[in-house]
Amino acid sequence: MDILPDTSAVIDGRVSERIEAESFDGTVYVPEAVVGELEAQANEGRDSGWNGLEELQRLIDYEAEGQIALEYVGRRPAAIEKREAGEGEIDALIRDLADEYDATLLTSDVVQSEVAKAKGLDVSYVEPRTEEETELAIKTYFDDQTMSVHLKTGVRPMAKRGTIGEMSYEHIGEETLTEEQMRTFANDIIDTARSSAEGFIELTHPGMTIVQIRDMRIAVAEPPFSDGVEVTAVRPIVKTTLEDYENADALRDRFTERQRGVLISGAPGAGKSTFAQAVAEFLNDSGYAVKTMEKPRDLQVGPEITQYTELSGSMENTADSLLMVRPDYTIYDEVRKTSDFETFADMRMAGVGMIGVVHATRAIDALQRLVGRVELGMIPQVVDTVVYIEAGDVHTVYDVKTEVKVPHGLVEEDLARPVIVIEDFETGEPAYEIYTFNRQVVTVPLEGAEGEDGEESGIERVAKQEIEREIRSVARGHVEVEIKGREKAVVYVDDDDISYVIGKGGGRISQIEDRLGISIDVRTFSERPGGKSASSGGSGGGGTTQHAGEVVTPEVTNRHVVIPMSGHQGETVEVRADGEYLFTATVSRGGEVQVSRGSAIADEIEEAIDRGNQITAVPQ
Repeated sequence: MDILPDTSAVIDGRVSERIEAESFDGTVYVPEAVVGELEAQANEGRDSGWNGLEELQRLIDYEAEGQIALEYVGRRPAAIEKREAGEGEIDALIRDLADEYDATLLTSDVVQSEVAKAKGLDVSYVEPRTEEETELAIKTYFDDQTMSVHLKTGVRPMAKRGTIGEMSYEHIGEETLTEEQMRTFANDIIDTARSSAEGFIELTHPGMTIVQIRDMRIAVAEPPFSDGVEVTAVRPIVKTTLEDYENADALRDRFTERQRGVLISGAPGAGKSTFAQAVAEFLNDSGYAVKTMEKPRDLQVGPEITQYTELSGSMENTADSLLMVRPDYTIYDEVRKTSDFETFADMRMAGVGMIGVVHATRAIDALQRLVGRVELGMIPQVVDTVVYIEAGDVHTVYDVKTEVKVPHGLVEEDLARPVIVIEDFETGEPAYEIYTFNRQVVTVPLEGAEGEDGEESGIERVAKQEIEREIRSVARGHVEVEIKGREKAVVYVDDDDISYVIGKGGGRISQIEDRLGISIDVRTFSERPGGKSASSGGSGGGGTTQHAGEVVTPEVTNRHVVIPMSGHQGETVEVRADGEYLFTATVSRGGEVQVSRGSAIADEIEEAIDRGNQITAVPQ
């Protein structure tokens, strides 16, 4: 009888086993596709590849002893066939060869066996070998207070240890790790993820592999992606329930009152994912259908909660599929890129309760990341609750809603507009307002807002900024503004500019007053005690104000990244992110700078937005 083994049978040593157990009288046909798979696995340092190559060497010995006839047949798989191995391309090549040479297909792959039988081939299926699972070598670095272990070639082992909110990054070994040790760790992790029933490979790219093994998420980085082999293993050190948090009863009622849009925010390591897990388990226990969207999947939830990752490389595809599953709530971990926020918003508007995990250093920062990505008036429909986690506890909860009103600090009735009001959930006191002011979206802190020092109200800062921008659009020299209450401001300009700023019969300054809804008294620096401020840098319109630039909020549309620059039509501006130069552009007659999405510049802007950088435009 002639046999043709597939890759699984060769790796398991089933060919030599059959030769030794039976009086074999025939030819062993080895597909070149099998050799190619084994070579690729061995090059990756995987034990399966080396085991298979050792089996092929044993077959050579059997042939030399005259026990078998050995022949290599077929062709090497093409690159696209290797990439689509999971779709069965290489298995199909092997089946075709078994049919061509009228040989019995020897396999330890049950799917290959069933497909071959359906094709009418002679098949011999043998159970795959299973090895007793051993503990990962890196487990020796963990103790009860270790959240993550960080290993790298040429560096002493490091770990983050402590309790949530009180972690320290410390050495946990005296000897630096060698290249050989790191390769052993990496291969052990990847092989375990492939073979263990409790592990899987989350994603793999040249130089980076991320796996999940039981409760550990492990990233393996290799050159050229990294400058050395690096292994980072993270695991949760605590599992909580919603009852463990402050305001548990109120939060429970809020989550179950109706399906909501929630952002769970906090700094890295603050306990956001731990809280998200507690919420997911509570909702599941309360009779809600709960799913997750994660890349990579690392939330520690019960088996009743299905965890989904990217479908065909896109969370948008995952969302489309989830809408067919009809969950009551979906936990989205993590919402970071513009596409993530858009997907989050689409699912929320479809009626799904959404809970997103967002990196932010303040609760309000999480909500501001929606600005420019979601239409302003839709934000309260997308997110109505913000939970800020600090040191493992619920620090702040905000209620988000829309009111049509005059913004806080303004008095003119004709200034009434839709205002997003962010209230402290516990006290009911407003903490922030978000609205459109002179065609810009502004976030105004109110009294008692987190991190505010009280020296200057939020509306005063906004008014000062807008007045400066309006006056600088017509003045040629330096401009300084002093707010004198809710309804009045004093503007200081150079002597040569005052008549131009006021305009004929006061027409120009009256137009500015009407646009801003505030009375403006224009004076020269010579009328100001002390003249120009020390930071003005002299005349010429430069000074500190122009150097620092104007804070802008880019709007990301389907086709463009739009930077609003009203009042600077025709001017050349430098666009910066946290002070770092991005590009120079000319403001259009419509008062904006447009950059086509997909361009290198647009990608830089979107990445800066995702990082939470402050975007500024500096007139030249």
